[in-house]
Amino acid sequence: MGVTQSQKFNTRENKLADYARALAHPARIAILQFLIKQKTCFCGDIVEHLPFSQSTVSQHLKELKEAGLIKGEIEGVRTCYCINEKEWKTAQKQINNLFDNYTGYNDCC
Repeated sequence: MGVTQSQKFNTRENKLADYARALAHPARIAILQFLIKQKTCFCGDIVEHLPFSQSTVSQHLKELKEAGLIKGEIEGVRTCYCINEKEWKTAQKQINNLFDNYTGYNDCC
C-alpha cells in the first residue's frame, strides 16, 4: 500500500496544515470571530447571527472542530460552541513560530 502525502511530514507540520486549512475560509473566520466576541460558550443558533445557511454553518463548524480550534457540547436539543483554549494557544504558537523563523533575505529576488 502506498504512503499518503501527510505521512511524508511530521506531526507538527501536519497539525499546522490542519490549522491553516481550518482558517482558510472566510466563513470559518467569521464563525471564530463571532465565538471570540461571546467570551463564553455560545448555546444559541449561530445561523441567526451570521449570513450563512444552516448547512454552511454546520459544515464549517465541523471543520473547525476537526482542527481542534473549537469545542462543541450537546446540551439538550442544542449544541454549545466555544473556542478550545488549549488548542487555540497551541495553534497560535505554531503559526507564530512559522512566521518568527523567517529572518529575511538580503539578496533575494
